[in-house]
Amino acid sequence: MKLDLHIHSNSSDGKFTVAEIMKEAKARNIDFLAISDHDCIGCQTQAAAQAKKAGIRYIRGVELNVTFSHPKFHEGKAVSLDFLGYQFDPHNEALKGKLEIMAKYREERAAKILDNLNTEFKKENIAALTKDDLRQIEESVDGTLGRPHIADYLVKKGIVKTRQEAFDKYLVKCDVPKFPLYLEEASKLIRDAGGKLVLAHPNDPHGTSLAALTKVLAEQTEIVKEKMLPYIDGVECWHSRSTPETTVHYVAFAKAQGLMMTGGSDCHQKPILMGTVEIPSWVADQFK
Repeated sequence: MKLDLHIHSNSSDGKFTVAEIMKEAKARNIDFLAISDHDCIGCQTQAAAQAKKAGIRYIRGVELNVTFSHPKFHEGKAVSLDFLGYQFDPHNEALKGKLEIMAKYREERAAKILDNLNTEFKKENIAALTKDDLRQIEESVDGTLGRPHIADYLVKKGIVKTRQEAFDKYLVKCDVPKFPLYLEEASKLIRDAGGKLVLAHPNDPHGTSLAALTKVLAEQTEIVKEKMLPYIDGVECWHSRSTPETTVHYVAFAKAQGLMMTGGSDCHQKPILMGTVEIPSWVADQFK
C-alpha cells in the first residue's frame, strides 16, 4: 500500500486543484491520502467525494500553524510549529468559525506586510504597492492567503526573479506575526470535532519545527514530553525532509509514548513529491 497523508492543494499554497491531485495520485498508485491545507478545510467534502470516485481511500486533513514557546530554548521567544489534524468533522461550527477568523486575519496581515514592503521599496526607489496590487494578490488566491502569494506577485511585477529571492530579500524582513493559535486551543478544536492532532515534521530544517528551538533530537522529544503529550495524538515520523536518523528517533519515541505515527511528502506540486516518501502500510491501520 502506498500512502501520502500530507498534501497541499491550491486551496492554500499548493499548485494543483483537488481534481488534479486525485488524477496524479491515481497515476502514482497512491492508495491512501489526505489533503492537509494550511488553516483551511474548504476542499474537504469535495476531496472525499473525488477520492471515492477515483477508488482512493481518503481521510480529512488540515495543517494548523501554532505559536509555541519553551522557557529553556530560543530565549523563551515564540516560534511557529505545524500540527496536522485528521479525521475531523469539516462541518464542526467551532472549527469552521476559528478558521474563518484566521482567514480574515491573513488578509489584514497581508496588508501590513505590503506596508512594510513599501518602506523597503522607498529606500530602493521602487514604486510602492497599492490597494489595487493587494486586490490582485487576493484574486490570485483560491484559498488561504499567505506570503508565498505575495512572493509570486513580486516575481510577476519583476521586482524579484524568484519566490525564494522575494523571501530572502524582502519577506523575511517585512514579516508580520501570524495569528496566535496556541497548542491547547488547536488540540481542543480538532478533538472536539472528532479528530486527532499530530505534530508535523518535528525536525524540519526549514524552520517551522522544533529545529527552531534545538537541533538535538533528544532535546526535541523532551520538549514534546514536557509540553505537548496531553494535547497530541501522534507524530509525523516520515516526511520528505526527514533524515533516516530523524525518522528512527521519532518512531522509537512515538512507540514509547503510545502515539500514532503518520507520514507524508508535504507536496505542494513544486516539484511533485506525492507518493515519494516510503511509509509503512501499517500506518493506514491506525485510521479506522
